[in-house]
Amino acid sequence: MLTRFSLSAALALAALLVPALAQAFETRARAAYVYDVTTGTVLYEKDADQPLPPASMSKLMTLYMLFDALRDGRVTLDEEFTVSSRAKAMGGSTMFLNELDKPTVEDLIQGIVVSSGNDATVVVAENLAGSEDAFAREMNEMAPTLGMMNSTFTNASGWPNANHRMSTRDLGILATHLIEEFPEYYGYFAQEEYDYKERSPANRFNRNPILGAGIGADGLKTGHTEEAGYGLVGSAKQGTRRVVFVVTGLDSTTERREESIAVVNWAFRQFVEKPLLEAGTVITDAEVWMGEISQVGLVPAEDVTLLLSANTQAPSSVTVSYRGPIEAPIAEGQEIAELVVTREDLPDARIPLVADRAVERGGFLPRVRSAAAILFDKALSEAQALR
Repeated sequence: MLTRFSLSAALALAALLVPALAQAFETRARAAYVYDVTTGTVLYEKDADQPLPPASMSKLMTLYMLFDALRDGRVTLDEEFTVSSRAKAMGGSTMFLNELDKPTVEDLIQGIVVSSGNDATVVVAENLAGSEDAFAREMNEMAPTLGMMNSTFTNASGWPNANHRMSTRDLGILATHLIEEFPEYYGYFAQEEYDYKERSPANRFNRNPILGAGIGADGLKTGHTEEAGYGLVGSAKQGTRRVVFVVTGLDSTTERREESIAVVNWAFRQFVEKPLLEAGTVITDAEVWMGEISQVGLVPAEDVTLLLSANTQAPSSVTVSYRGPIEAPIAEGQEIAELVVTREDLPDARIPLVADRAVERGGFLPRVRSAAAILFDKALSEAQALR
């Protein structure tokens, strides 16, 4: 049975609540991006679209390409890759690979996630695409298909290059894809230790500073160069909610850890997930033109749950938007309107509304009545406007 939701009642409730702003968030990061994955809500952004040097955080793109190859069956976890002299010669953080090694794909995943191995990324690039340059071209082709519009890759590791850039929004988008598309591999990001053939005991610990901090953190990747500063693409889950965040341009490992913990605490404590509407709840009626009936109910097709300020825990306004009258015929479930929910400290939420029933095109008399009703309403509105 359909229940009827009074839009005017919702507006009255919102008006009675005194808006209390969520605690303003500030970060020392040069750029930042915070995204609630569960509800698809951007919670915070600071210069989020500015292309910046991503350092080793761009290794997440190399991992995405590798996971994509696993998904397609082009490689398997136990498949062995060869190591070139070029890969062995890579400086910076490393797995300490040499030309005699035959690391498996799983070895390389762990070497990239935990050890941040520059050598491992070159091995992946060369074995998947033939060369690192070819692999970078494939990365550049893949990025826009994922919604990453401010990223340019010149290598697989994030090695400093004036043309190697990513925005914090793109890094957040990439992290979300990794979490949602590859749950079977996401667990590697929470792995705290790995030492390939026990070659580097001092380098065996995951650099992610908030793993084990008791805040639900379970990924993803740190980055640091002199130009980029210290950064982290992180994710944490508490209850049913998951948050992805990116901070970059910090001055030290201490700042990176402190800012990351602050972001997670703010995201989970200042916003709450609230059920707003059940699927099939009639919000209001839309006028129908030339139909067998003159109105059709507008309903959400699915249950609606929104993220709201923890202080208000209610929307500040709710409106329905559609271009009417809507001409028949109308199919049941056809999207014909939008519910716009205004929230404190968050972007407006836009929820599609569909027809609660089918409306056939009316015969001659119903069409005449429909036209007369519409014309009468229009004349009445014009008369009221002239008062």
